[in-house]
Amino acid sequence: MSRSNQLVVPQATQALEQLKMEAAQTLGVQIPADGYYGNVSTRDAGSLGGYITKKLVQIAEQQLSGGIR
Repeated sequence: MSRSNQLVVPQATQALEQLKMEAAQTLGVQIPADGYYGNVSTRDAGSLGGYITKKLVQIAEQQLSGGIR
């Protein structure tokens, strides 16, 4: 079974990492230095995911509308 969260554009990895760091800083969530999220609370992980999704939707809407707000 293939994983559904593979990047369509592998070059986007750095941009997504930057977005994750921005989200964590904005929400006051500590990103684990070792990359293991098992010790991050479910609430914090959900907040990060929700924030990132919201930002990605905003970016897509801007691109589809042809402008930057």
